[in-house]
Parts: sequence; C-alpha cells; structure tokens
Amino acid sequence: MRRPDLPLRRRTGPTSLARQLLILQGLVLAVIVLTATAVAYVNAQRTAQHDAEGQVTAIVAALAHSPLVIDAVAGPRPTEVLQPYVETVRRDTDISFITVFAPDRTRYTHPDPAEIGRSFIGTIAPALAGRTFTETYTGTLGPSVRATGPVVDRDGDVIGLVSAGITLDAIGVDLARSLPGIAGVGLVTLAVGGTGSWLISRRLRRQTRGLGAPVLARMLDYYEAVLHAVREGLLVVDGNRRVQLVNDEARRLLSLDADPSGRHVNELLLSGDLAETLCQQQQTVDEVHVSGGRVLVVNQVPAHASGSSAGAVVTLRDHTELQALTGELDSVRAFAESLRAQAHEAGNRLHTTVSLIELGREQDAVEFATAELASAQRLTDRVVDAVEEPVLAALLLGKSATAHERGVLLEIDPGTAVAATGIPSGELVTIVGNLLDNAIDAALAGEPPREVQFAAWIDRDRLEIRVEDSGHGLTEQQVPLVFERGWTTKDAGEKPSAGPGRGLGLALVAQAVRRNGGSVAVRSGPGAQFAVSLPVRTAVETAP
Repeated sequence: MRRPDLPLRRRTGPTSLARQLLILQGLVLAVIVLTATAVAYVNAQRTAQHDAEGQVTAIVAALAHSPLVIDAVAGPRPTEVLQPYVETVRRDTDISFITVFAPDRTRYTHPDPAEIGRSFIGTIAPALAGRTFTETYTGTLGPSVRATGPVVDRDGDVIGLVSAGITLDAIGVDLARSLPGIAGVGLVTLAVGGTGSWLISRRLRRQTRGLGAPVLARMLDYYEAVLHAVREGLLVVDGNRRVQLVNDEARRLLSLDADPSGRHVNELLLSGDLAETLCQQQQTVDEVHVSGGRVLVVNQVPAHASGSSAGAVVTLRDHTELQALTGELDSVRAFAESLRAQAHEAGNRLHTTVSLIELGREQDAVEFATAELASAQRLTDRVVDAVEEPVLAALLLGKSATAHERGVLLEIDPGTAVAATGIPSGELVTIVGNLLDNAIDAALAGEPPREVQFAAWIDRDRLEIRVEDSGHGLTEQQVPLVFERGWTTKDAGEKPSAGPGRGLGLALVAQAVRRNGGSVAVRSGPGAQFAVSLPVRTAVETAP
C-alpha cells in the first residue's frame, strides 16, 4: 500500500511529436547559436589582433621616417630627445610600448625608464635588413603584438630601429568590451528561434492531436493493414476533388491500373453519374451505380475540418454477382409467372371443353381442344427447333405467355435460329430477359396493336439479337441516356426515376454485353429497336 505521506506520482504518456520536435529544435538552435557565438568571438579576436598589427606598423613607419627621430638617433644624446617625444606619441595612440634602439639592441626609449640602456628583447634581423615586420613575442611587458622597422639615414644605412607593440592583455581588454554585443546577438537569436520553434510546436500539436511519433507510426501501420485487408473499396477525395487515398479493392472495382493519388475524379474514366456523385461530395447511402462493367453500391460521407469542407470518404461494394443472381431470380420468377399464366389459360380451356361435353357437343369439344393444343404445340416446336440453347428457349416461351397475358403479342421471327453459343446462360437471361421486359412495358404504353418482335441468329461467329416494340420509341436526345443507371421513361419521362431499383434493366444489359465482348445499339424513332451483337465462344473457350 502507498504510504500516506508520499505524494502521488502522475502518470504521463509518451511525449507528443510536437514536444519532441520542440526539444530537438531547441537543442539544434542552442548548438547553432553557441557555435556561431564561438566563431564570432574567434573572428573578433583575429580582427582585433589584425587591427593591432596594422596600428603598430603604421606607428613604426611614421616614427622611422620622422626627421626628428632620424636626427636624434644620429645625434650624441638620443634618449634626451626621443624619450619625451615617443612617450607622448605612445600615450596619444594608446599602445603598450614604443622603443627606439640602436642596431646593437641598446634601448634609447622605453615606457619603463629603468629599461633604457638595456638590450631590446625580440627579433631584429628583418629590420636590420631594411624591412618592417610584425610578430607576437614575449618581452619585458609580457606577450605582445609588435612591429619593428629600420631607421635609415640619407645614405640608406640603418642607424637605428623602432619597435611598437600592444600587449595581448590590452587586446583582450578591447575584445572583452565586444563580448556583450556578441552575447547579446546570440541571446536575441536564441530567443527569436525559440519563439518560432514554440509556435511551430503549437501548430504541429493541433495538427497531430498531441500524439507522439510511436503512436502515429503505429496508427499508420494499422491503417495500411486495414486498407489492404478490408474487402470494401475505400476512396478518400479532398475538397478539390482530387484522390488522396485509395485501397486495393477500390482500384480493382474501378479498374484503375496505377495509383490515382493526386488525380482529379474526372481523370479516372468513371461513368458519368458516378463521377458526378463523387464531385458533389454529398451524403450518399447505398446508391447503385454501373461503372466499368460492374454494379457498385456507393456510400459517401462528407468530411469537415474546422467548419469547412475537407472532401469526402467513399466506400464501394461490388454487387455485380448479386445483381446477376437477382436477374436470374427475376427470370425464374418470370418462368413461374408464365407457368401460372399457362396454367390459368389451360384451366379456362379445360373448363370450356368440359362444358361443351356436358352440353352434349362432344365434336365441338374435341375440335376446340385440338385447335388450342396444336397452337401451343406449334409455338413450342418452333422455338425448340430454332433455339438450341435450352435456357433461351425456355425464356422465350415464358415471355410469350407473359406477354399474351398482359395483352401484348410477342412474335418470334421465323428466321430465328440459334445453335449452341457457349455464352453463359445467366448472361443470356440477363440480356434477352431485360430487353423483352423493357419492350413489353414500352408496347403496353403505346397504342394498339401492341406488339414485340424478337429475332436472333448466328452471323459469322457472332450472335445477333434484335428486339423491337410498337411503343412510342425514343428521341435522339434520349438514345445516349438509355443505358445509364437510373434512367427510365416509366415514371417521369426523360428524368431518372427516383424509385430504388428502377432504371437498372438496360444498364445491366449494357454491362453484360461489355463483359462478353459484345456491342449494343439503339434505334430512335417510333418503336424502339435494340440490336445486340455477341461473339460466339468455341468449345475450347468455354471449357473449364
């Protein structure tokens, strides 16, 4: 148990990325400022020494060429003349010492009178050779920066030497006076840089929500794993309608070969309605779109940052196979409805035949039953003989019964002849079933006689299908729209129907045709005509 006199220790989480960056920036800034201050100090020291060399060299040159100095050195009592004059010059120029001495090093002048007459300490060989030079040397006053030059007479002979110097201590005093300025500049730089780093850290803290680098790295790893593992397509679009993130499933569903990050939505070659939905960036729930030969269920949620639009998050689900199964289920339901209609008609015929027998008109009953049976058998025989695809034959018989019950005559062209095509039966059901349903609905909306014409044949390894109705037809403006998802003429003329599931039949036809490498065309004018051309598959192509 915790002792009551011990304070509670506050548990802290990992240091945030913003704080880490602030600490690193502070350390880097401190190192830079300290380094710059040290460099400035060294540079100031070199500058001070260079200025001292220039100052003493100028003084030596001036004294060496002074007539007073030349005459005094050549005279009998040089110290009496030169000591007061040189000391005056030394005090006025604020240097450490000026010494005039003979070529044998005997001093004529010195700031310390006790040193007059003694030997000069330092290098004089270059000066005896007639050249002024500078050096750093330790003399009676300590280490100093000095210049030494010759005093020559009118004949050019060296009759004396002049040496002037500034001690390093004096240079250090001058340098110390500049240190506050150097340190002040360093402190100001450190303060300005520290303030800037703090402001950047605050901004980064807001942007990273105070999270640390390990947490952000973990989150990135998790997000990458989720993006690759999730079985729904995920697409993130920014406020400028440019793709910022896309996972593998979205690339597959949208048939994107390369990473589309940074590209505009309109550059992805999507279907017009899907691209428009992504550009609008509005709330979308389970909206069905047909794009790239797939039926996609789209959900979209707008994203907001600081009250402004930041784009949208889009999820995509593939309903292609489900839609195909739904089409097959619709076809089965149509078969069942056709059987129900045929059973209903058969019941009526049976009741009629029984009534004729009860009335004693047996011959009329036989003729009636025989005629109805022959008519039905002729249709069945003609369809079965002409169409070897059993699913397509059953579909045509079922649609004929359905059309008859709804008051529409479905005529199958006598030239119809379809051998085995190798095309999947489900695809044939989707294409032919939706075309016939659409044609029957269009014929019902038209004026009598209400008819639908169907023809199919094989032409040079291609299955050609024609479906024509007696309805009002399509205008030139409507033709480009008929295969778009949601477009229908059943509810609101040229406007897409708002009802769920409406306007999908022809879109599914176009999708199935493209999926099987075919083409579909529409003829405008009274009585619309749809023409489908599909390549026939060989046995090798259809083999498992």
